[in-house]
Amino acid sequence: MIGKDFLQFSSFQTEEILYLLDEAIQLKKYQKQGKPHPFLSGIVLGMIFEKSSTRTRVSFEVGMLQLGGHAIFLSSKDIQLGRGESISDTAKVLSRYVDCLMIRTFSHQSIEEFAHHSTVPVINGLTDLQHPTQVLADLLTILEHKGKLAGLKLCYVGDGNNNMAHSLMEAAAKVGMDISIASPEGYMPNQEIIENAKEMAKQSGSKLMITNNPQLAMKNADVVVTDVWTSMGQEEEQEKRLEAFQSFQVNKELCQHAKSDFIFLHCLPAHRGEEVTAEIIDGPHSVVFDEAENRLHAQKAILKVLLS
Repeated sequence: MIGKDFLQFSSFQTEEILYLLDEAIQLKKYQKQGKPHPFLSGIVLGMIFEKSSTRTRVSFEVGMLQLGGHAIFLSSKDIQLGRGESISDTAKVLSRYVDCLMIRTFSHQSIEEFAHHSTVPVINGLTDLQHPTQVLADLLTILEHKGKLAGLKLCYVGDGNNNMAHSLMEAAAKVGMDISIASPEGYMPNQEIIENAKEMAKQSGSKLMITNNPQLAMKNADVVVTDVWTSMGQEEEQEKRLEAFQSFQVNKELCQHAKSDFIFLHCLPAHRGEEVTAEIIDGPHSVVFDEAENRLHAQKAILKVLLS
């Protein structure tokens, strides 16, 4: 995997994903035990942010520091992309300066173009289509709390046509987890990703369900996931979305259809009272802050495996 890009789960074999999780577990142990682990001494990560973030920026910067390397933050105002320089030129220039690039942007096509022209590994910190670094942390959290991945059922309720739903579908299919997606009409997942996930699920033996019925999707779920109804860049649709998603709120009533020991995940930030009630996200089933912490360990694993 050294030198490979990390853009989406469909590009990786199941064994590679499990290897990343093993690395994340080991790196987390090193940190908790106070053991130095400077595997990336002298390595520099360039971080391009066209979309702002709390968890992504802090976890990558801290992760590089703990691995002995350095991280450089670059907003769209700091580089010439914001003034019309081409993606190809930017990628070629930055590849001469840094050892790896993490990009958090809007268009998935842009990050694929960036990776095509870059001569160093490119990590997808988020696009409108995929959010693989977050979902790797989700897999780590599920593994810690459930002791396994294959054979579990994950239920995602909310906007199916967003990056979390897409990456969860691909990741679950790769590792043998059943996954159900419950979304209202007009907000279903990308059809190409659905078809790809179905093919991957055939190989792993997992099952994929796409439905408009959140109660059906939630039945016997081991893991319950949701995300904000209105993502960054969709603010003008907020009122329309609030109306469309009213019956897709993750609350006590809906979660009664899940298993009694289900765990709840949310990538944060959360809007209590919209996609999830405070009773659920702040209740005993919630592991959202373990999940947030695991961004650090999962991303350190990605960096170590791609660069050391």
